[in-house]
Amino acid sequence: MQLLFMHTLQKKKTNQSPGFYFSIDYDEDGHLKNVYWADNRCRLAYKEFGDVVTFDTTYLTNKYDMPFAPFVGVNHHGQSTLLGCGLIAGEDTDTFVRLFKTWLDCMENQPPKGIITYQDRAMQNAIEIIFPNTKHRWCLWHILRKLPEKFGYHKEKESIFKDIHNCIYESLNPEEFVQSWVAMVDKYTLHENYWLSGLFKERSRWVPCFLNTSFWAGMSSTQRSESMNAFFDGYVHSKTSLKQFVEQYERALRSKVEKEFQADFRSYSQMIPCVSAYDIEKQFQASYTMDKFREFQEEIVVRCIVK
Repeated sequence: MQLLFMHTLQKKKTNQSPGFYFSIDYDEDGHLKNVYWADNRCRLAYKEFGDVVTFDTTYLTNKYDMPFAPFVGVNHHGQSTLLGCGLIAGEDTDTFVRLFKTWLDCMENQPPKGIITYQDRAMQNAIEIIFPNTKHRWCLWHILRKLPEKFGYHKEKESIFKDIHNCIYESLNPEEFVQSWVAMVDKYTLHENYWLSGLFKERSRWVPCFLNTSFWAGMSSTQRSESMNAFFDGYVHSKTSLKQFVEQYERALRSKVEKEFQADFRSYSQMIPCVSAYDIEKQFQASYTMDKFREFQEEIVVRCIVK
């Protein structure tokens, strides 16, 4: 029944949209294993906004135990935009290799410049195989949310949390981070903490001062994926059947596209007044969308006007 539905969907969508991309994997017994799809809008969006991609499979596992795997970027309004997605049978290296290879084929073999994921060895292995020249960043939010789990037992846990945050956010360069981190480990005698040691070894993947020379489209975590996942809440859930999932997915995506159209219209029909006499602000006013110009204005106010 699942296979018949997916084949029917593939035929229908291909006829409706020539740019629709669809791929299905089967196991040795002919059962559905992995599904990947991207409509023409996702593929066009990737050409415009595909420099940095976030990838997260933690949001939803449906009734067939297939995790939802969306590729998400950020558009010119600062909104999350879907760049293709899949339903996968597992979360091992081979599955991710297959998914990433399929996604890359769909996107005309143009890999992203940067990808953000949570800590996962299988994902990391697959990224190194399929995207060898892509900068891979770990989600800082996922790392920091583990602090209570890792140090909840410690009598000085609150001080440890504070010092770790200071190491991360107050270090202006890699050398400063290393010095403050080593001092923090010495202070609380955490030399034998395997989790901290692993993080320090891979510090170039998640500490901001190691990554701020690369373009990340304003993202430091997979929260773009999570905001996209939150967008699907109310449309799909863990008990949703495969048929219902695809139907509700389409409904949710139409709503997302409508919001982007509304933001486009506001940017073309309205204008935010300048707050300074700088010529560069006028140039950005004419070139940026309203949302991105508002972000720029906040920097003007903080860095120039207030000072």
